[in-house]
Amino acid sequence: MAELRVVGVEGLPEVEEGMSVGAEIAARAELRDGDVVVVSQKIVSKAEGRVRQLSSAIPGGEARRLAAVLGKDPALVELILEESREVLRAERGVLIVETRHGFVCANAGIDSSNLPEDGAVCLLPEDPDASARRIRAEIRAAVGVSAAVIVADSFGRAWRLGQSEVAIGCAGTAPLDDWRGRADANGRELEATAIATADELAAAADLVRDKASRVPAVVIRGLAHQVSADDGPGAAALRRPKAEDLFR
Repeated sequence: MAELRVVGVEGLPEVEEGMSVGAEIAARAELRDGDVVVVSQKIVSKAEGRVRQLSSAIPGGEARRLAAVLGKDPALVELILEESREVLRAERGVLIVETRHGFVCANAGIDSSNLPEDGAVCLLPEDPDASARRIRAEIRAAVGVSAAVIVADSFGRAWRLGQSEVAIGCAGTAPLDDWRGRADANGRELEATAIATADELAAAADLVRDKASRVPAVVIRGLAHQVSADDGPGAAALRRPKAEDLFR
């Protein structure tokens, strides 16, 4: 019978700009070939210097207009706009945008949780797939292990309440397991099934920690068959093309 083990990596220090996230994890986890390491976006962003003081943002006219409509800090709205390609919704206190990466989410993924400085906010990594590839290489260099890496963040979901962890970056594992054209248990051909495995791994990791646990990394064991020698296409493959987005 298939079995999955999900274990939090404890004892990680407060991450600062320039730190090697992969090396810090490798020093505290007994990693094996075929493991999947799920890392919180927050520590990746910290290591990459993606923390900003709100006081450093100078709100423009559009930021001030949206801030007045939504009841938000104009400086925060300015940062959101700087990180966005397009504003999709601005109502009922919610600002939904498409980020420069192509993610559709609230506030361009910017938040202030789990930051030691008052008035600071954390932006998403500039290229989360590149971040995952780098952390994977750091782990390999530190302990010689071939593990997959997923960079995870909390996103809201259309049609459903609550947030769930999703993969915004990944390396060493296919983000999608496409079953279209295969047969189900009764021999019928599947026409629409494509399993978002990277998102499911990100969500599984979140079950062994919480937002106040100070456990920003998790090791998942039991899915070595999903870990590849190459880095793969990254989580960019999970983004739905705009032409197929029924919400726009």
